[in-house]
Amino acid sequence: MWNEFKKFAIRGNVIDLAVGVIIGGAFGKIVSSLVNDIIMPLVGLILGGIDFSKLSWKVGEAEVKYGAFIQTVVDFFLIAFSIFIFIQLLNNLHERMKKQEETKQTAPTITKEQQLLTEIRDLLKQQKETP
Repeated sequence: MWNEFKKFAIRGNVIDLAVGVIIGGAFGKIVSSLVNDIIMPLVGLILGGIDFSKLSWKVGEAEVKYGAFIQTVVDFFLIAFSIFIFIQLLNNLHERMKKQEETKQTAPTITKEQQLLTEIRDLLKQQKETP
């Protein structure tokens, strides 16, 4: 059983998954900070300082905090949109790098002058070789 666990844990998929979870957690903190510390204050200014999280409705002894739910939904959409924009930027950067790499890898085209010079060189070599 221990050997099977070692085989499972050492497989590339498990390690890739672990790295993805760790990076995802760190990225989640960055996106949450972006939404909570930058975007939401601006949205609050635009909406006249409304803080959804304080909205509630009392029913007898119970307090229904529907504002917290609205705030969570707004946060979700802002986070999703932020991630979408970030992924778009990364994809555009990746495409640019890919195009640059492809242009570097393409064989250089020979101009007509270079072609003629190459033919003249080859003809001169042939003349020297034949007595």
